[in-house]
Amino acid sequence: MAITHAAKKAVRKTKRQTIANLKKGRKLKSLLKEVGNLISLKKTEEAKKLLPQVYKVLDKAVKANLIKKNKASRKKSRITKAILKLAKK
Repeated sequence: MAITHAAKKAVRKTKRQTIANLKKGRKLKSLLKEVGNLISLKKTEEAKKLLPQVYKVLDKAVKANLIKKNKASRKKSRITKAILKLAKK
Protein backbone atom coordinates (compact mmCIF):
# COMPACT_ATOMS: atom_id res chain seq x y z
CA MET A 1 0.00 0.00 0.00
CA ALA A 2 1.27 3.44 -0.93
CA ILE A 3 2.08 5.60 2.06
CA THR A 4 3.46 8.91 0.83
CA HIS A 5 1.45 11.44 -1.14
CA ALA A 6 3.68 10.98 -4.19
CA ALA A 7 3.28 7.19 -4.07
CA LYS A 8 -0.52 7.51 -3.89
CA LYS A 9 -0.47 9.87 -6.84
CA ALA A 10 1.72 7.44 -8.78
CA VAL A 11 -0.84 4.68 -8.16
CA ARG A 12 -3.65 6.88 -9.50
CA LYS A 13 -1.57 7.85 -12.53
CA THR A 14 -0.69 4.23 -13.28
CA LYS A 15 -4.38 3.25 -13.22
CA ARG A 16 -5.24 5.99 -15.72
CA GLN A 17 -2.34 5.06 -18.00
CA THR A 18 -3.19 1.36 -17.84
CA ILE A 19 -6.77 2.03 -18.94
CA ALA A 20 -5.62 4.31 -21.76
CA ASN A 21 -3.04 1.77 -22.95
CA LEU A 22 -5.58 -1.05 -22.92
CA LYS A 23 -7.93 1.09 -25.01
CA LYS A 24 -5.20 1.87 -27.53
CA GLY A 25 -4.14 -1.77 -27.65
CA ARG A 26 -7.70 -2.97 -28.29
CA LYS A 27 -8.19 -0.40 -31.03
CA LEU A 28 -4.92 -1.43 -32.68
CA LYS A 29 -5.76 -5.12 -32.52
CA SER A 30 -9.29 -4.67 -33.87
CA LEU A 31 -8.13 -2.43 -36.72
CA LEU A 32 -5.40 -4.87 -37.75
CA LYS A 33 -7.91 -7.70 -37.62
CA GLU A 34 -10.38 -5.72 -39.73
CA VAL A 35 -7.77 -4.98 -42.39
CA GLY A 36 -6.69 -8.62 -42.36
CA ASN A 37 -10.28 -9.73 -42.91
CA LEU A 38 -10.71 -7.28 -45.79
CA ILE A 39 -7.53 -8.58 -47.38
CA SER A 40 -8.64 -12.19 -47.02
CA LEU A 41 -12.02 -11.29 -48.54
CA LYS A 42 -10.15 -9.56 -51.41
CA LYS A 43 -11.81 -6.18 -50.76
CA THR A 44 -8.91 -4.05 -51.93
CA GLU A 45 -10.64 -0.66 -52.01
CA GLU A 46 -11.96 -0.86 -48.44
CA ALA A 47 -8.57 -2.05 -47.21
CA LYS A 48 -6.86 0.89 -48.95
CA LYS A 49 -9.28 3.29 -47.26
CA LEU A 50 -8.39 1.86 -43.84
CA LEU A 51 -4.64 2.05 -44.45
CA PRO A 52 -4.14 5.66 -43.20
CA GLN A 53 -6.02 4.78 -40.01
CA VAL A 54 -3.83 1.74 -39.47
CA TYR A 55 -0.68 3.83 -39.94
CA LYS A 56 -1.95 6.43 -37.49
CA VAL A 57 -2.85 3.89 -34.81
CA LEU A 58 0.46 2.05 -35.20
CA ASP A 59 2.43 5.31 -34.91
CA LYS A 60 0.50 6.30 -31.80
CA ALA A 61 1.09 2.87 -30.27
CA VAL A 62 4.83 3.35 -30.81
CA LYS A 63 4.66 6.80 -29.25
CA ALA A 64 2.89 5.35 -26.20
CA ASN A 65 5.47 2.51 -25.97
CA LEU A 66 2.82 -0.15 -26.54
CA ILE A 67 4.84 -1.70 -29.36
CA LYS A 68 8.34 -1.21 -30.67
CA LYS A 69 9.16 0.94 -33.66
CA ASN A 70 10.39 -1.93 -35.82
CA LYS A 71 7.27 -3.98 -35.12
CA ALA A 72 5.10 -1.09 -36.29
CA SER A 73 7.24 -0.70 -39.42
CA ARG A 74 7.00 -4.42 -40.11
CA LYS A 75 3.21 -4.42 -39.71
CA LYS A 76 2.84 -1.39 -42.00
CA SER A 77 5.06 -2.97 -44.60
CA ARG A 78 3.32 -6.33 -44.59
CA ILE A 79 -0.19 -4.88 -44.72
CA THR A 80 0.72 -2.52 -47.56
CA LYS A 81 2.46 -5.32 -49.43
CA ALA A 82 -0.59 -7.58 -49.08
CA ILE A 83 -2.96 -4.86 -50.32
CA LEU A 84 -0.73 -4.06 -53.30
CA LYS A 85 -0.46 -7.75 -54.14
CA LEU A 86 -4.28 -7.95 -54.20
CA ALA A 87 -4.55 -4.85 -56.34
CA LYS A 88 -2.28 -6.34 -59.02
CA LYS A 89 -4.49 -9.41 -59.44
